[in-house]
Amino acid sequence: MRVGFISTYPPIECGIATYTQYLTEALREKRTDVYIVSHMGGAGPQVFPCFDYEDGDLADKAFSMMTRFTPDVVHIQHEFGLFGKNKGVAVIPLIVQFRLAGIPVVTTLHTVYPEMPEAHRILYQAILSNSTRVIVHEHYQEKAFQSIFDKTLTDKIRVIPHGSRELQIVPNAKRQLNLPKGKKIILLVGYLRPSKNFELVVDIFPEILKQCPDAILVIAGKTRGREHLDYRKMLFDRIERSTAKDSIYLIRGQIPQNVFDTIISAADTIVLPYKMNSQSGILAHCLAFGKPVVTSNCGAMQEILFESERGLVYSNPAECIEKIVKVLSDERLSQNLSNNARTYVQNEISWSRIAQLHLDTYKEVMEVPNFSSHVILVD
Repeated sequence: MRVGFISTYPPIECGIATYTQYLTEALREKRTDVYIVSHMGGAGPQVFPCFDYEDGDLADKAFSMMTRFTPDVVHIQHEFGLFGKNKGVAVIPLIVQFRLAGIPVVTTLHTVYPEMPEAHRILYQAILSNSTRVIVHEHYQEKAFQSIFDKTLTDKIRVIPHGSRELQIVPNAKRQLNLPKGKKIILLVGYLRPSKNFELVVDIFPEILKQCPDAILVIAGKTRGREHLDYRKMLFDRIERSTAKDSIYLIRGQIPQNVFDTIISAADTIVLPYKMNSQSGILAHCLAFGKPVVTSNCGAMQEILFESERGLVYSNPAECIEKIVKVLSDERLSQNLSNNARTYVQNEISWSRIAQLHLDTYKEVMEVPNFSSHVILVD
């Protein structure tokens, strides 16, 4: 089977790029022939950059390049902003061109909120109408679509979770990062943007410190290009004014995958205080390392963590303080959360398992002749 991906791709810094890299690598492990047509800047085996974010002819460029590889299925990784102006509307003619050429299209929607803005609804209706299958990461996202759109559209949806690597803790991670010895590390990690709500943890940290005097707060993140510079300034000002600023550490600079893994490994608990979220690659990484996680009660986090005891969920700042202190002070709880997280990754969301779920979806949409004799699909 040959699958053509259209997506951003490393070394471009983007969660979708990293997702595509891990998924395509896992598919290749299962003997799937994969080609990636990417934004300019993508690089790697069978990666062909040919269009940029604001190209007026984005759809034509991507279609022209991909059809040279005669894929059995095209898989588009969708995120608002990846496919041109007006929230990436160019993805619609791109899908339609493949369908007119007789090539089935699977589209993964990486951002689906329970309460969809009107612009999202308009684009998603067109994507659902024209894609052969649509993948979302969470069941609540499927339910959101079912509450809005006709069954003929939502029957195309398949729920496949965000995948995760199976990993071992990086040894001596705290020492590698020059963090102080004997401290409990509360970690905030990821791009600095308003939806991450990191300022909440900065604000409540002095109270946490009263209850856990050996705690430090580590913030590892940066802005993407010139995005959200006002938020970064606000956050850094907040840190500077904090009465606990002597126990707050910033990790700045580039964070390639090996450094990211070391940072995650150094944490005693990771807090994801997001105001808005549809799914989180960061959360998948935390679970892979077996790190106890404390998260806000936004949809994706609660669905993944709450029922299966892989982390703790809070609904207000006081609860956030309580849950962080609980994880740091209760070693048995912390170990249980860690064990549950690792088991979940191994049994449910390892990239190998996620790749197989994708292959099952691709086989659903591949055109198989209606013969009475035997049909054999070859890899």
